[in-house]
Amino acid sequence: MKNQSYERIGETQSPAVGLKLNRRSDALAARLESGAAALAAFAKRLSGADWQTRLPKDGRKVGVVVHHVASMYPLEIQLASLLAAGKPITGVTGDAVDTINRDHAEKNDNVTKEAALALLEANSAAAAAAVRALTDEQLDRAAPVSLNSDAPLTCQFFLEDHPVRHSYHHLARIKAALGP
Repeated sequence: MKNQSYERIGETQSPAVGLKLNRRSDALAARLESGAAALAAFAKRLSGADWQTRLPKDGRKVGVVVHHVASMYPLEIQLASLLAAGKPITGVTGDAVDTINRDHAEKNDNVTKEAALALLEANSAAAAAAVRALTDEQLDRAAPVSLNSDAPLTCQFFLEDHPVRHSYHHLARIKAALGP
């Protein structure tokens, strides 16, 4: 419901809790939640053997990848918060990402479905809440991102390319590996 007392275009009043919501950030958060929900729904139906299947070219088990998506939300939101504040993302390189992924896989090689799904639910909800708290001005701020050759990227682009896309990307890879 549009509340005319708000001066900024795109803001609405949430009738349930009386909080100001931004349409852009809410749409981003909803896409993040949809991706996480799709990954969770698919993962819930997997057999024990499917959960242990290693992804081609990647080598990680399906369960480890589900847990990986869940565990990356806090880091991805932390990095997006830098951009929202107009600060650059530095020190994040392809090699650093590979190290994080490798270390995560080794530490979580035997993650249970229940633990991975619980983390996915909790961390995606926290990430969505953080995204919903962003203003249009924050979404539009750009700063250099080391992972992208120091190209100045907006916070919105980074959110779309990382926490929003992440679950969709890995779900597609898991489905391709497991077949129809």
